Amino acid sequence: MRMNRIAAAGLIASLAVSGGVQAAKYAEPLKVCSAENEMPYSDKAGQGFENKLADLIGKELGRRVENVWWTDARYFVRDFLDKGLCDMVIGVDAGDPRMLTSAPYYRSGYVFVYRKDKGLNIQDWNSEALKTVKQIAFMPDTPAETMIRKIGRYNDMFNYMHSLVGFKSRRNQYVRYDPAKLVTEVANGNAEVAVLWGPAAARYVREAGLAMTVIPDDNLRSDGEKVPHHYSTSIGVRKGEEALLKQIDQILAKHGKEVNAVLEAEGIPLLPLDEKPAKTASNDQRKG
Repeated sequence: MRMNRIAAAGLIASLAVSGGVQAAKYAEPLKVCSAENEMPYSDKAGQGFENKLADLIGKELGRRVENVWWTDARYFVRDFLDKGLCDMVIGVDAGDPRMLTSAPYYRSGYVFVYRKDKGLNIQDWNSEALKTVKQIAFMPDTPAETMIRKIGRYNDMFNYMHSLVGFKSRRNQYVRYDPAKLVTEVANGNAEVAVLWGPAAARYVREAGLAMTVIPDDNLRSDGEKVPHHYSTSIGVRKGEEALLKQIDQILAKHGKEVNAVLEAEGIPLLPLDEKPAKTASNDQRKG
């Protein structure tokens, strides 16, 4: 009888292990809204740093990552996340009102990109060099455009800016600028400076051996309104998916070192997550 009980116990243990493996194997996939060609964030070959972060989260959840690819950033929340076609979005602004967002897992800022051998002294938007350089590469509808208007360089950069378009959809006029192209403009000497979101530029800046300076977050428009340059980044899920969001927050807290390792390997300029808003003249006026 003793041998039978041992054999039975062994069989039960074997079945439990097998069942666990099968459960993990057949668990619901973690469907991630991902850009099919939006490097350095993600692409279909899995070369983006957000691809790596999605894989880390999927592994911890015991769920196979299944990418749901989008091409137009304007509508993927409405057409994919909201409709339940995907469960999670990597790399959204903390507090994005369209979804539930995790605790931020990194904070970064816009940067000036320039060649080290040009001797340019560029620290902020008041730097004299920005008034004299011939070409500044930037993307429209970003803080860079607002500030270039303020320093009086928009009109003479207008045609050059539009020459940098990397993709344009004929159907809906969706226009995309490739950060790699803007960095290459500086590396090749076609532009003296580029102004880009740091995480988008970092990989290409490193590969080209260029310099990168984080722009301070104390900038104002001509009318005195603040122009934010530093942002915190989170992971988003569909509204109502509080349980999944809680799991993601736990993973980010537990594996912060691994997450940071992915970001640091990318060369992303990381700012303190608890960074306080910069004091500006506008801030002081409101306090009064």
